[in-house]
Amino acid sequence: MVVFLNGKLMPAAEAMVPVNDRGFMYGDGLFETTRIVNGRPFRLAQHLERMVRGADYLKIRMPFTPKEIQKFTAQLVEANAMPDAVLRVTLTRGAGERGYSPSAAGEPTLVMSLHPLPKLPEEGPLQWSMITSSYHIPASGAISSFKTTSKILNVFARIEASERGADEALLLNTNGEVAETAGGNIFWVYQNTICTVPTGRGVLPGITRAVVLEICQALGLETNKRVIKPQHLRNAEGIFITQSVLGIVPVVAFDGEHVVPSPLVDQIATAYNDVLQRE
Repeated sequence: MVVFLNGKLMPAAEAMVPVNDRGFMYGDGLFETTRIVNGRPFRLAQHLERMVRGADYLKIRMPFTPKEIQKFTAQLVEANAMPDAVLRVTLTRGAGERGYSPSAAGEPTLVMSLHPLPKLPEEGPLQWSMITSSYHIPASGAISSFKTTSKILNVFARIEASERGADEALLLNTNGEVAETAGGNIFWVYQNTICTVPTGRGVLPGITRAVVLEICQALGLETNKRVIKPQHLRNAEGIFITQSVLGIVPVVAFDGEHVVPSPLVDQIATAYNDVLQRE
């Protein structure tokens, strides 16, 4: 496997990041994940735009421009001969001295790596069961707008889901409102309207989330961004999760109760796969 590290392609076994890298010590960094489809990264420009905004907010200097990163991505895909894969781009503040202050940090670190696609069920579409996590994320704050490498709450939420026999965990914010899942954004169908949580409530403005909203507009489906409590989510006529790696994942069980499937979810999923292949 070949990876990209600070401007160079090299074998993964030779790619070394210092033990005093602030991403390793404090989670002081950002990351983006997207699909490589037919050799092309899907919506990479939007992912990098979010990373640039996050780097500006965290005061981390981007070592390469988005256009340069896109060029390096093409080289990475070719070097690994992986036209269908998962791309992860990781940016950290770089190596520094012990302590929270980043004043002594050196050059930022940028790593890009390719990973195999997750295995899908041999029979039937991918479907998940979901539980409500006991962990809560902040209801406000600009930091939720970016994918930082500090994801311990998401890790614990996934552990909790696994221990309870579920595939995914629903995270509430500190107001007790539905926010997002451990690994994606949440959508639900109510009275033939495609609903999702507005940003600014602890919700990451996901790239796939934005694509789904575009698809709904193209299909003439009504959408609504609304705040909702978890007990009201149980009245939904369909629930699905959006994420960059798996796309659209229907939820078939929520806190142990069956979720009624909606044909609108299948319609959106079909349209999403068309966009994925076309772009």
